[in-house]
Amino acid sequence: MHKLRTQDVKQLNALALAYMGDAVLEQRIREHLLLSGGVKPNALHKEATSYVSAKAQSMIMHRLIDVQFLTEEELAVFRRGRNAKSGSVPKNTDVRTYRNSSGFEAVLGSLFLTKQLDRVNEIIDYAIEIIEESKGVS
Repeated sequence: MHKLRTQDVKQLNALALAYMGDAVLEQRIREHLLLSGGVKPNALHKEATSYVSAKAQSMIMHRLIDVQFLTEEELAVFRRGRNAKSGSVPKNTDVRTYRNSSGFEAVLGSLFLTKQLDRVNEIIDYAIEIIEESKGVS
């Protein structure tokens, strides 16, 4: 198994970091929903989307920035991810929202690949809180 060093992770393409971050977020959200008592696959998928959509991730990033939750290094990774040119944007979102979500995923991917799992969990736990607050869930 190839072991990535922190220096290697810093050299990765920001979209590769976002790819990893997407998987990390998706897994944690699925776990959260299942542990919250969700069992119907269609309902789970629809509910998961409200947490992992570009719109939700962009909203999360705005809050993380507003409350200065991220370190300078995490903000730098966010900017790299946000500014990376993906070549396409999903049809149900605008470019700015999609780029913000890519930046958020890049932060998660970078932290995950550098084995900063406590920080990944801290950010995702706060992200879940932000989404549930926006939906009126207590």
